[in-house]
Amino acid sequence: MILGGLALVFILAGLYFALIQAPPDAYQGEVQRIMYLHIPSILTAYLSFFIVFVGSSLFLWKREKRDDILAYAGAEIGVLFTGLTIVEGSIWGKPTWGVWWTWDARLTLTAILLLIFVGYLMLRSLIEDENRSAVCGAVLGIIGFLDIPLIHMSVYWWRTLHQPPSILRPDKLPWENVHPSMLIALSINFLAFLLLYFYFLSLRIHVGEMQEEVKRIKLYGVV
Repeated sequence: MILGGLALVFILAGLYFALIQAPPDAYQGEVQRIMYLHIPSILTAYLSFFIVFVGSSLFLWKREKRDDILAYAGAEIGVLFTGLTIVEGSIWGKPTWGVWWTWDARLTLTAILLLIFVGYLMLRSLIEDENRSAVCGAVLGIIGFLDIPLIHMSVYWWRTLHQPPSILRPDKLPWENVHPSMLIALSINFLAFLLLYFYFLSLRIHVGEMQEEVKRIKLYGVV
């Protein structure tokens, strides 16, 4: 509940800085403000799928249920934030590029990432044998995570409509390329998304642990 409360406070603060304190972009104008949600949401999705990668790897190594619960929780939340990112990008893309969607390299790879982890969730629900479901999910979760470096490097490897990073650039420090007030707004929103993510993750892990407890009670008849 503390995480949830902090997340709400930082979300409200982030919206204030994004909508009021930060100036409009010199080229894109007011529509650029969606960046303050778009970038934190995709970075949070990356983090979530990294959690899937870690949990899946640990499960294949140690075969402990808690690692599988962690990976499953990360996949569900990652799908949520990836879907949100695509919607935000479409809203940003329409006035900027003139289309809601284009088969740009980065957009296509992000859509593939979403489909992989939607498939992950479907796979987990369709396989009845729990151990087999966890093993197959772990393998797919690890493979799916490998798409993230491709997404990040796509703007360097191919000619794309999507702009290259403005902040995480190897040739410049963040404050050398972005107005300080924009950087502050973006940082607050990223922190808000992180808090919201860990709030969701803690709730989902708790649900997973309760589900395992119910299974044990049904199987052995004891708490």
